[in-house]
Amino acid sequence: MEYVSRVPRPPLDVLVDDLYYLAGAPPYPRLTLPPGPSALLIVNLGAPFHIRTGVDIEPAEYADGCVVTVPTRAYEFGYPPQTRSVGAHVKPWGLAPLLPMPAAELRDRPVTVEQVWGRPAVAALRDRLATAAGPHEMLTLFEAELIRRLGETAGLGLVRHTSGVIAATGGAVAIGDLSATAGVSSTHLAQRFKELVGVTPKRLARTHRFAATVLAVDPAGPVDWGGLAAGAGYFDQAHFGHDFRAFTGLTPTRYVEVRRRFLREHPGHVLDGWPLPAV
Repeated sequence: MEYVSRVPRPPLDVLVDDLYYLAGAPPYPRLTLPPGPSALLIVNLGAPFHIRTGVDIEPAEYADGCVVTVPTRAYEFGYPPQTRSVGAHVKPWGLAPLLPMPAAELRDRPVTVEQVWGRPAVAALRDRLATAAGPHEMLTLFEAELIRRLGETAGLGLVRHTSGVIAATGGAVAIGDLSATAGVSSTHLAQRFKELVGVTPKRLARTHRFAATVLAVDPAGPVDWGGLAAGAGYFDQAHFGHDFRAFTGLTPTRYVEVRRRFLREHPGHVLDGWPLPAV
């Protein structure tokens, strides 16, 4: 697959981690994406893809792309034989200035880009992207569209600062301390987070802690699960295992087996590291 990525320029850089172009054959027809402390915006330029947000839910088709706020469960992405898209990996609070609705309304409910920006605007954007000279020009056009759409968002500074503290501690922070430091009530802080992130500070901290743990796993070698759990602040391995199954649907041991399968079958692939083959 071809993957081109770059950090956006201000003022988008405080909202978006990176902009990317992705094209080619996916490593597997279906990939599981464990929940991480970030949001996602994809403008699709190829055949439709599908997203399933639960094992008992039918996959939904996304032709023009999708908007995904910070998830609380693993999603399954179903790809066509050839995929092509432009997207943004968005900071937890980063979608808020681009949305016409509270982020909480989209919690674990991915929507099409048309549902957010309207069909005419998205159709025009897709046409401009599809006829661009190459990936770099596409990312420049996409960046300009995102900047043009930024709106004023009440409480963004509070949520951004608090999210930064959560990230800096890897999720190992007392939520009560966050509200006290910010000088607001825990209720007010939770409400702002629901509006702008889609989840509460407590839930975001839990997701950060899980992500930090998973990123510390080296599937190529032996894994010290006890050390990983303790380092991430889990009080015992049972709690750690419960979180692992809640986030991935897999036991820690099974997770490593699946990661090793990816490494074995597609060494050095651009998507290795977070997505998993759907099992």
